[in-house]
Amino acid sequence: MSRDSTVHVIDDDAAVRDSLAFLLSSAGIPAETHESAAAFLDRHGGADVDCIVTDIRMPEISGLDLLRRVKKLNPELPVILITGHGDVPLAVEAMKLGAADFIEKPFDDEALLTAIGAALDRSRQREREDARLHELRTRLDSLSAREREVLDGLVAGHPNKTIAYDLGISPRTVEVYRANVMTKMQAATLSELVRMALMTGALPATAPKSNA
Repeated sequence: MSRDSTVHVIDDDAAVRDSLAFLLSSAGIPAETHESAAAFLDRHGGADVDCIVTDIRMPEISGLDLLRRVKKLNPELPVILITGHGDVPLAVEAMKLGAADFIEKPFDDEALLTAIGAALDRSRQREREDARLHELRTRLDSLSAREREVLDGLVAGHPNKTIAYDLGISPRTVEVYRANVMTKMQAATLSELVRMALMTGALPATAPKSNA
């Protein structure tokens, strides 16, 4: 579980807010409390926060309404709903809208901490994947037009001779470009290079010509 992410606790019941803040603090998780969804939105907007734990039934803006709003700003933001027994149908609807989890009252402390930990871990995993994808796209952008054409041929599964024929260059020249592509993309093997290209969506713009 990430220990440097702030969990935003939103509940109109001060006792619940304080209890959850104490629980999170005891687990080494920073927490910030808000007496209403409106107060949270006024302070943060919902676009750049780590995790939300909110009661589903609150005056003015409900937990479900808050979920809808923050998901428009940040679709990946983990939101965990605290629900009463009669709120389960609403909680199921919230899951369909992208809630990370819902916890029924009275909830077990460990169950809530586990749900928060899982939500934060998924969020951090997405952040790592996004950073990896950004790095790969930066490397891809560093390729010359000819290197990109050679990469397209490799992704299409063509051997050097076919790529050379399609591009009107010698197989030896293809080998040189291929080596340059491997270096710039920091790929140790051809299979790794192809995986990188597929991760970035770098598919050939047009169907390569056939030797047949």
